Amino acid sequence: MDEKKMEQIREDEAVKQAFLDDFNKGIHRIGRCMLIVSVILLVGVPFLIGAVNGVTPSLKGFLIGFAKVGIIYIPVAVVEFLVYTPMLGAGGSYLAFITGNVTNMKIPCAMNARDIAKTKVGTPENEIISTISVATSAIVTTLVIVAGVILMIPLRPVLENPVLIPAFDNVVPALFGALGLKYFMKSPRIAAIPVLSMTLLCVLVPAAISQTSLLMIPAGGMALLIGYFLFKKGKI
Repeated sequence: MDEKKMEQIREDEAVKQAFLDDFNKGIHRIGRCMLIVSVILLVGVPFLIGAVNGVTPSLKGFLIGFAKVGIIYIPVAVVEFLVYTPMLGAGGSYLAFITGNVTNMKIPCAMNARDIAKTKVGTPENEIISTISVATSAIVTTLVIVAGVILMIPLRPVLENPVLIPAFDNVVPALFGALGLKYFMKSPRIAAIPVLSMTLLCVLVPAAISQTSLLMIPAGGMALLIGYFLFKKGKI
């Protein structure tokens, strides 16, 4: 009986893995096509408008401007890709990086959906849950933007109320603080030093607050080293 159960479990795992492989192949094919189309639209439309109106910028000016911005955002993009892709999975990553709002919308939504569904990173179930959650987030965001455009004039006095502006400025920190605490409490010995170090750095060097994506590199490195050390000592 036990052998039959084990055989059935192995067959189920093989079926899941085969489904995940087929699912990822389709996701990568569609995702790459959509990324190419998105890049063409994002880059092509401004140049097309400039060409139609005869105000196309010089190549030298474009390259100088791109270099000034790229030197900051290219490392950020690489870090975010390496950090967020394992959380989002293939389908969720394509959707998130195309539609935007990765940090303040897509990541919290995917993490919350994963916790509710009790799935694990790298499993077929998590791939499906992440893709559905990110797609739902993108659709809801679009609907909220449409509603915001329609209601912008009536709600303007409320949105510009000086009493509420500080609350709007702290929505994202409050959201990530609530989400982060749950994960920090799971491994306080690993999280304590990186969290305290980055907090102290931001207090002493306020300019570092605007470079949180870059701060993930040393914070993540510290967490990995601490986790490796504790694992070798048999404490986790």
